[in-house]
Amino acid sequence: MGKATGFLEFDRVLPQKEAVENRKQNYQEFVQSYSDEELNHQAARCMNCGIPFCHSGCPLGNVIPEFNDAVYDGKWEEAYNILSSTNNFPEFTGRICPAPCESACVLGINKNPVAIEEIEKHIIEIAYKKGYVKAHKSAIKTGKKVAVVGSGPAGLAAAAQLNKAGHDVVVYERDDKVGGLLRYGIPDFKLDKSVIDRRVEVMQESGIEFRTNAEVGKNVPVTELDQYDAVVLSGGSTIPRNLNIPGRELKGVYYAMEFLKQQNKRVGNSPIDTEEILATGKNVLVIGGGDTGSDCVGTSNRHGAKSVTQFELMPQPPQTRTNAMPWPTYPMLLKTTTSHEEGCQRHWSISTKKFFGDEQGNLRAALVVDLEWETDALGRPTKFKEVEGSQREIPCELVTLAMGFLHPQYEGLLQQLGITLDERGNVKAAEGSYQTNSSKYFAAGDMRRGQSLVVWAISEGRECARKVDEFLMGSTVLESKEAIYTYA
Repeated sequence: MGKATGFLEFDRVLPQKEAVENRKQNYQEFVQSYSDEELNHQAARCMNCGIPFCHSGCPLGNVIPEFNDAVYDGKWEEAYNILSSTNNFPEFTGRICPAPCESACVLGINKNPVAIEEIEKHIIEIAYKKGYVKAHKSAIKTGKKVAVVGSGPAGLAAAAQLNKAGHDVVVYERDDKVGGLLRYGIPDFKLDKSVIDRRVEVMQESGIEFRTNAEVGKNVPVTELDQYDAVVLSGGSTIPRNLNIPGRELKGVYYAMEFLKQQNKRVGNSPIDTEEILATGKNVLVIGGGDTGSDCVGTSNRHGAKSVTQFELMPQPPQTRTNAMPWPTYPMLLKTTTSHEEGCQRHWSISTKKFFGDEQGNLRAALVVDLEWETDALGRPTKFKEVEGSQREIPCELVTLAMGFLHPQYEGLLQQLGITLDERGNVKAAEGSYQTNSSKYFAAGDMRRGQSLVVWAISEGRECARKVDEFLMGSTVLESKEAIYTYA
C-alpha cells in the first residue's frame, strides 16, 4: 500500500469551491482540483483494508484500494486502467454519484471516509490530459448488430461494452443530443456538457453510431428494430410523480424536469419549443427533498429568484448514523448540497394541500400543513398525522414538483412491442438475464429497476451487455464485476 500511516496523518479534505456569489452568476462547474500534494495525501488515507467494504458499497465493484495505491505512487496509467476496468464513465460518477462506496469505507467507522469520488474524478481527468483515454476498435468483429434505445448512462454503458465485444452498435436517442438524464436532467454547474461530448466523441471513434431526434415508436417505427440481432431497452424511468391537489393546473406549477431540461437546453443553445419557465424575481417552492429538488434550488438561484423554499414530506434526517442505519449500509443522513449553500429555506414534515391562483390563472400561493410522524422502535418514520391548526398559505409564483419518478413511458415503444411490465410498472426483465418476454429484447437501467443512481445505471448497462453477448455468441468475452475483483 502507499502509506501505512496515511489515514492517521492526513484528514479528509475536499477541493475548494468558487465563492457562492461568483458561481451563482453562471452555469459553469465550480469545484476546483486538488494540488498534486493534496491528491497524494488523500490517496494516502486509504487503509488498504484486508476486506475492502468499499467494493461492495459500489454497485460497479470498483477496485478502490488498488487505484488509490496507484495514485499515491503517481502511476497514472495504472490508476486509469484499474478504474476503467469496472467503470466506463468515471467522469460522470466522479461528479454526480452520491458515493455509496464512501459510506462503506472502513475508515468511516470512526473517521471521515476516504474521498473516493474526488480521487476517481482526478484519475479520469488526468487520464484525458495524458492521452490514456482512447477509442476501442475491436480487432475481430462478430457481424452481429445491436440497437440500444436510450442514451442515458445505462444505454451508453451497454453500447460501450457491446462495441468492446465486437458487435456493431447503433444508439437511438429521442432528444436532439446524446446523454439522456445526464444531458437534460443534471444542471451544467454539476456536470458540464462538454464532459459528455468528450466521451461521446471517443465512442464514435470506436465505431458506435448515434442517431438523435429518433424516438422509436413515434418518428422511428418499431419495425426498424427487426434488422438487429438484439435490442437493449434503456429509456429510463421518465414518468414523474404528480401532486394531484386543487390548483395543479395553474400556470406556474411544473414538473422539475420541465424546468431543468429547459434550462439545460438554454445553456446548450438547443431550441426550446415550450413556454419559458423562469424563476427570475419569483418566490419559488420546490416540493421534494432529493437531489432533483436540490438541482431546482441551484437553478432558481442562478435565475435570480426572489426566494427559494424546499419542502420535504418526510421528517428531517439525522446528521449521524442511527441503529437503523449501521455501517456499512448507505445511510439516509441530512445532506446539505452546494445548491443549499447558495440560499434556500428548507422545511421537513410538511404537506402541500392546495395551490391558489389569481384571476388570470397564475399561481400565487400554496396551502401547506405541518405533519407529526410516528416512528418504530428503530426511530424510522412509519405514519403521520396533520398538526391541528398548522395550515397556512405560503406565497409562491413558481412550483417545481421534484418527487421522483414512477415508471418508464409506456406509450409508443413498449406498448407497440408488447413488452411485459412487473408489479411496479417497470419493464419485466430477470436479474440473471436482463431478458424481457421477447427473446431478443433486453432491458437495463431505470427502465428495468426503477429510479436509481447513475452508478447503478452504468452497472446495469454493463451487466446487460454481458447477457446480450452471451445470447448472441453462446458465451461472453465481457468480464463480470465479480471476476474483476481479482484484478490486483
